Amino acid sequence: MFSYDFMQNAFMAGTVVSIVAGIVGTFVVARNYAFLTHSLSEIGFAGAAFGLFAGWPALLGMMVATSGASLAIGALESGYTKRDNVTSAISALAIGLGILFLALGHTSTTAATGILFGSVLGISHQDLWLLLALAILVIVVLLSNFRALRQLAFDEAGMFLQTRRQKAVRYIFLVMIALSVSISSQLVGSLLIFVLVTLPAASAKYYVTTTVKLMGLAIAFALFGTWVGLTIAYLTNLPTSFFIAMIEVVIYLFSVWQFKKSA
Repeated sequence: MFSYDFMQNAFMAGTVVSIVAGIVGTFVVARNYAFLTHSLSEIGFAGAAFGLFAGWPALLGMMVATSGASLAIGALESGYTKRDNVTSAISALAIGLGILFLALGHTSTTAATGILFGSVLGISHQDLWLLLALAILVIVVLLSNFRALRQLAFDEAGMFLQTRRQKAVRYIFLVMIALSVSISSQLVGSLLIFVLVTLPAASAKYYVTTTVKLMGLAIAFALFGTWVGLTIAYLTNLPTSFFIAMIEVVIYLFSVWQFKKSA
């Protein structure tokens, strides 16, 4: 299996994506941003479709769209405008725009399928280096703001009292979510991004309590689902995203069952 370059690239890309998803997903789950992540996947679809329409790489279009949308959601969110309502409105518009750009650009069925369901087995060395650069950027920014982000996710009220950086940190966090969504799309596609960004961390919270341990276990769950999913996909010649999604859902359901059993 590893004698093929495309499988080597797929496993390396999957490893990078899983690490980023596990780290970012920890804060996403703690801050109850699962719905936002799902909506950004739909917005990313529109961005990728626009990128293909404009002659850009799909990943670049997705990064621009998700980053812009996350900042817009953060700016519009207020005590009078609930986050979920704002997110729903923007994601609904994004889906319509994505369909429009695919039609205007006469995008091929293969390209559209790659946006929606991922194309990890078609990742080139150039794509891999771009993924690695984005992943390093996300991880460095997160680690540089680790204490502030941890407080934002787990104790925002306390952060509000202690610092005036709350709004800036929130925007940083939203952009990091957007970039992680764009990165993860290369593996599972825009439709299933939330599987990697939310489920591993959601499963991990039933076993550990500290932030660092939560990150480590979330990364382990994401890596397990990705590696096993890629292996089964290679052996069966069926979509990788299906197996990754199935494995992560099974891990989550087992974690919930185990927690309720021991409660």
